[in-house]
Amino acid sequence: MSAVIHASVQMELTPDASARLRADMSPQTAVQDLLAAGQAQDALKLLARLMPKRYAVAWLCQCAREQPLTQEDRAGASLAEQWVRDTSESNRRAAFEFAHAGGYKSLGAWIAAAAGWSGGSLAPATQQTPVPPPEHLTARATVASINLMAALDAPNFASRRATFIERAMSLLQASGSEP
Repeated sequence: MSAVIHASVQMELTPDASARLRADMSPQTAVQDLLAAGQAQDALKLLARLMPKRYAVAWLCQCAREQPLTQEDRAGASLAEQWVRDTSESNRRAAFEFAHAGGYKSLGAWIAAAAGWSGGSLAPATQQTPVPPPEHLTARATVASINLMAALDAPNFASRRATFIERAMSLLQASGSEP
């Protein structure tokens, strides 16, 4: 199964979006095709899943730097950025704990969750048996974060989301599209 098709299944794209995709499509072509068809939410889901996790979190941090964030949102973004700079387990765990403690109720919690769900274990730190996150959870948190950032200016939601997606297209190309 191609990376594009696998990602579309994991991210539960709409039937219309899934029908547009072909196994021989490059990630960039697949995302561009969905955008051209007016399926921005599905394009965002696919884009978030096809980027390597570190690139996706870095993209969120870059977008967040330009937003009017609350102190809590800045704290979550800061933890995610620390993980991007140093993908150690302690940085991942700090981001995960922040998101979990916040009940995933804020933009900052979702940005932190993108880093926190990138690997490691979802179990409490004291639990011996690891519980690895499903591979697509970072992408799910990325989609939520981008949509929440776009909604900070609700009347311009669609254009803001499109701008965020456009920024990520170069990251997708640079990554060689290996999630």
